[in-house]
Amino acid sequence: MSAVPVPNTDSMLQRHDQNGVATLTLNRPNQFNSLSFEMLEALIAAVDEIARDDSVRVVVLAGEGKAFCAGHDLKEMRANHTHDFQQRLFRLCGKFMMKLTELPQPVIARVHGIATAAGCQLVSMCDLAVASDVARFAVSGINVGLFCATPGVGLSRNMGRKEAFEMLVTGDFIDAHEAQRRGLINRVVPLEQLDAEIAKLTASIVAKSPVAIRMGKQMFYRQLEMGMDAAYQMAAETMACNAMCEDAAEGIDAFIAKRKPEWKGR
Repeated sequence: MSAVPVPNTDSMLQRHDQNGVATLTLNRPNQFNSLSFEMLEALIAAVDEIARDDSVRVVVLAGEGKAFCAGHDLKEMRANHTHDFQQRLFRLCGKFMMKLTELPQPVIARVHGIATAAGCQLVSMCDLAVASDVARFAVSGINVGLFCATPGVGLSRNMGRKEAFEMLVTGDFIDAHEAQRRGLINRVVPLEQLDAEIAKLTASIVAKSPVAIRMGKQMFYRQLEMGMDAAYQMAAETMACNAMCEDAAEGIDAFIAKRKPEWKGR
């Protein structure tokens, strides 16, 4: 097992590991945890490291301060007002969002406050999301003359297209319960119960076979982009390969023997 990273409170991105859960905390509270170029680079480096760390079973993305994430750093965008910079920024953001999907471990967004624009995109690209009942969500770029095109990619893959498009063209906020109804988040709890709910969810995932989770997540996102017949073909092959894994044999034997399985991760 790798050493547990010690959080650097001065860093814009903190990492804390405990019981197989790696928590990455956006730490720009005065900027509402906006996704600057530097922050995106730090996030990419962190998830690349986690992808190679077999001791990490689940990743939690959190935010320090009042907001979860308020999107891109608008001051940075105005200070670097060239097409080249804007293109590199949005491509870097897209690269990070795709890495969340490609990461072997499930990723849970811990949304305690507002998530706007690229911050709402971040929630949409996590595998799971748990929000406090005071959290709010919006893709508000349209309010400053900027259609949230890249957030629209994730948003439209979480909810109905008319619901997503309405958010994109109005910039209006929705509350946590409405976000849950639309499929953007999984669970809503009072703010004081948020960490307990996250702990319950992560514990449930950590208790499962790591190889089954890893294979299942990869298959899940690939099949979404396929036709139904191709999706079933790939899913069948995934299940056949999974069934031949040591963990599957152990799990079935444990079920028959009415005992707790001992996962090998193979």
